[in-house]
Amino acid sequence: MTEPLEWTPDARELADLELLLSGAYHPLTGFMGPADAHAVAEHGTLADGTPWPAPVTLALPGDHPAAPGDRVTLRDPEGAPLAVLTVTERAQGLAAGPVEALGAPEHGPFARLRRAPADVRKELAGRPVLAVTMRGPLDDLAEIEATAAELDAAVLLLPLAFGESGPAVVRAALRARDRLAETSAAGAAVAVVPLAPREDHAVDLELRERVAEAYGAAEHLAGPEPVVIPGPPHRRGLVVFFTGLSGSGKSTVARGLRDALLERGGRTVTYLDGDVVRHLLSAGLGFSRADRDLNIRRIGFVAAEAARHGGLAICAPIAPFAATRAEVRAMVEAVGADFLLVHVATPLAECERRDRKGLYAKARAGLIPEFTGVSSPYEEPDDADLVIDTTGISVESAVAAVLDPLVAGGWVR
Repeated sequence: MTEPLEWTPDARELADLELLLSGAYHPLTGFMGPADAHAVAEHGTLADGTPWPAPVTLALPGDHPAAPGDRVTLRDPEGAPLAVLTVTERAQGLAAGPVEALGAPEHGPFARLRRAPADVRKELAGRPVLAVTMRGPLDDLAEIEATAAELDAAVLLLPLAFGESGPAVVRAALRARDRLAETSAAGAAVAVVPLAPREDHAVDLELRERVAEAYGAAEHLAGPEPVVIPGPPHRRGLVVFFTGLSGSGKSTVARGLRDALLERGGRTVTYLDGDVVRHLLSAGLGFSRADRDLNIRRIGFVAAEAARHGGLAICAPIAPFAATRAEVRAMVEAVGADFLLVHVATPLAECERRDRKGLYAKARAGLIPEFTGVSSPYEEPDDADLVIDTTGISVESAVAAVLDPLVAGGWVR
C-alpha cells in the first residue's frame, strides 16, 4: 500500500498558500513551476503573458517522492492538514500545481479577522473601496480620510501580518479603525492578510496592489514602512552555534563558554550539547542523514525559543550539513535574535589522534556506519562567523577566542 504523500511548507510558503486558497492571489490558483517563476522574475508576467509581480513557489527536497499526477497533503507545523497540492510539474526543486483547501484557518492570533476577499467584497458591495495595506502603525490618518471622502469610499485596512511582528501590526490596524470611526463618517473594516514581504520594495508594493484589487479596492494606499530600532545587543537573544568534527573540542569550548558566562552573570544561558540532546530531546533517532538533520532542527528549535525571549543559547552538535545549519540560522533570525556560527576547525588528523571515546578506531574498523569524517561527509562552513582550531592551545585560550568577540559585539557585558 502506497504511503500518503505529505509536506510541511516553510513559513513564507504557508503564507502564500493561505493567500492562494483565499483568492487574494487571484488569478493564481496554485504554486508556480520554474517557467512561470522565471518569467515573473525577469519580465513581471507569467509564461503566458499574464501580469504578476512576484514568484509564488513551493520547494520540495530532492528525496521527496512526489511526481506529476500525485496529490500531496500540505500541513502546518503542528501537523494539521491545510490543503492538497495536485502536482502538475516537478523540476528544479519546485513542485507546481493547483491547491485545494481542506479547511479554513482556525488557529493563530486574530484568526477571526483572516477574511477571504469574496466575503469582504460582499460586505462592502455598493461602495467604492479604499484599501490601505500596512506593515506598521498608521500615525497620520489625514491622507486616508481625505482620499476616502473624495471617493466616497469605504476604508478597508489590510494589516500584512507575517512573522513575529504580525500581531502588533493587526493591533495597530484595530487602533486605526477605532480612530477612523471617531473622526470619519466612513469608518473602516479590517481583514488580516498574511503577506510575506519581498526584498525588492517595488515588487512588494506591486504585490500589495494586486492583493488590494482582489479585495475589491478601487484605490490603494500603502502605509509607511515601520521604523525598526533594534535593541542593544546585550538585550537581544543570541544563539552561539558550534560545529565541528567529533574530537574537535567544540563541546569543551562550549562548556567553557557557558561557565564563563555564568560567572559573569547578566545573561540567561541555555546549553544544548549534542550528546546530551540525543539522550533526551532526540532519544530514538539514529545516525542516518534524515535523523541527523532532524536532531539539528530540534536543537535549533529549542535554541530559537530560548533566544526569542532574550536568552543566550549555546549549541554544540557536529552539524555536518550546510543546509541544516542554514535552517537553524533562519529559525533564529526569524524570531528576531542573533546567530553566531563558530566552526571549530580542528583537523581530522588531530581529532583522530585524540579519539578519547575510541570512535574513530571503531569507524575505521567498520563498526560504526556513517561516521562523520570517515564514512560520512562533513561540509565545512563557508559562512562561519568565527573559526578556531583547538590544536595546541589551552581550553582557556579557546574559550577566550569565542568570548572576546561576544564582548566586543556588545552581546556580553
